[in-house]
Amino acid sequence: MHSTVVERELELKLILSPERSIPVPARLGYRTDDPYAVHVTFHINSEHPVSWTFSRELLIEGVFRPCGHGDVRIWPTKSEGRSVVLMALSSPDGDALLEAPAPQVSAWLERTLRVVPPGSEGEQLGIDDALDQLLAR
Repeated sequence: MHSTVVERELELKLILSPERSIPVPARLGYRTDDPYAVHVTFHINSEHPVSWTFSRELLIEGVFRPCGHGDVRIWPTKSEGRSVVLMALSSPDGDALLEAPAPQVSAWLERTLRVVPPGSEGEQLGIDDALDQLLAR
C-alpha cells in the first residue's frame, strides 16, 4: 500500500522564561500509514533529534482552544501581536514549552486534512481488507 507523507520545516521557540526564548528548528510530519498521529521532530544541539508523536486531532483542536492533559497540552494565544500555538510537553527527562506560528501550523494541518479527511483515518489502515482476507480463509 502506498503511503503519503506531508512534512513542514519550521522554526519553533523554546520558551525559557517570559523574557527569553531560543529558536528550535523542527519538522512537522504526517504519514497516511499512521493516520491518527502527527510527529514533531526537534533539531536540538544533540547527536540525535528529539521526536514527539501525538494525536492529529489534539493538534487540530489546540489551534482553536486549549486541550490536552498530561504529557501534551496545546493552546492558541497571541505573542507580540502574532497568532501562535503553544505546546507544553512533559516527559521523565524534563518539560518544554514551545511556541509555533499558528498560520504555518494551520496551513500544514489543512494539507494533512486534504490527504486524509477527518473520519476517514481508519480506511487508511486497510483493516476492512485484512478482515475480509482473514475471514475468506
